[in-house]
Amino acid sequence: MTSASPLRQILDPAHRADPYPLYAELRKTPVLRDEAGPYLVSTYWEIQELLHDPRVSSDVRNLNPEAAAFLGQEEDPNLPPTFLRLDPPDHDRLRDLAMRPFGPPHSPRRISDMRGELAGIVTDLIDGFRGRDHLDLVDSFAYPFPVTVICRLLGVPREDEPRFHVWADTLAAGLDPVQGTPEEREAQLQTVRRARADLAAYLDGLIKERRQAPRDDMLSALAADHGPAGRMSPMEMVSTAALLLIAGHETTVNLITNGMLTLLRHPGLRHRLRDEPDLAAPFVEELLRFDPPVQLLPQRTTLADIDIAGTTIPKGASLWLLLASGNRDPRRFPDPDRFLPERPDNQHLSFGSGIHTCFGAPLARLETQIALTELTRRLTGPHLAEDPPPYRRNAVLRGPRHLPVVIEGLTD
Repeated sequence: MTSASPLRQILDPAHRADPYPLYAELRKTPVLRDEAGPYLVSTYWEIQELLHDPRVSSDVRNLNPEAAAFLGQEEDPNLPPTFLRLDPPDHDRLRDLAMRPFGPPHSPRRISDMRGELAGIVTDLIDGFRGRDHLDLVDSFAYPFPVTVICRLLGVPREDEPRFHVWADTLAAGLDPVQGTPEEREAQLQTVRRARADLAAYLDGLIKERRQAPRDDMLSALAADHGPAGRMSPMEMVSTAALLLIAGHETTVNLITNGMLTLLRHPGLRHRLRDEPDLAAPFVEELLRFDPPVQLLPQRTTLADIDIAGTTIPKGASLWLLLASGNRDPRRFPDPDRFLPERPDNQHLSFGSGIHTCFGAPLARLETQIALTELTRRLTGPHLAEDPPPYRRNAVLRGPRHLPVVIEGLTD
């Protein structure tokens, strides 16, 4: 380790292209208190245990003042926390209401029934590559595909994408701790507040429209649905819609991009996926383990003293769970730095675990399976124009900002 604290190294964009050597060093001390205050947990079994521990809170209102300031978290009187940032029973009520129009058990075929529609979007995007030999696979494919999908699913007009793209980028970047001088930190926070307010006002308008004229989309379902525990308040609908819109595309953009980067770096894998499309499902699971879009969860708080891995984490401590490090823990995954599509018992941490397991996981899996299968089948002679590609600065949601690729052409 260098003289910089582990946390500062994690946040340093210089480590973004390959954070895994840093994680390997951190795993030598499974639970480590950083000089900035948070406890960093980097090993698989300890992360898994804490994800299931009811003494660990996800409620941002339980963050101690120092951690809240470091993470740039503040209570918004106009927009309640999403269920991702709540504990039971509030979490359970809101998650159940959000799940009802999205998937099992209330809408069990919503995602599987989208397979043909997803394939059609992918085909149209790849057809648009004709006549080109240089592509940015982020701007030309990995971004527009999941954005189109989540817009159709929610009922957000696709033509409004330029508006919410800016807000979504700002809010995704706001997941990282705010850094810099006090003036720079305040400017960053003001930018996040404006983006949050603008997105909330936009979605509130759409929900009001759907209440007056319902359609076959999730915004209409959120506005009209009553579960056993009642219905969402108007602002709970807005915060849930914002979560679905942002989480519904930001993570999948990075997952698809990380997948193509891995395939282009390993032509043998790309040829296998091209020739064995049934490999798509295990390939995506190994991709989620090997290079996940969500690298860490930085907003947990202990509600009691917790003894783990020979360390006592005190009540009220800020807890960072390094999911991507746990996914490379050799105590859990033999030969963890190798990409093995047929790896057995691949129970990675990339969708979390416990009550906060990502409920968008079925959609992200299906989108990525279709995207990578079709890209490997149809692109001829693809290779990277730049390696490593330029990465986003974000440490929480990690992925290339651009993926420049050269191709010879397309197959039908």
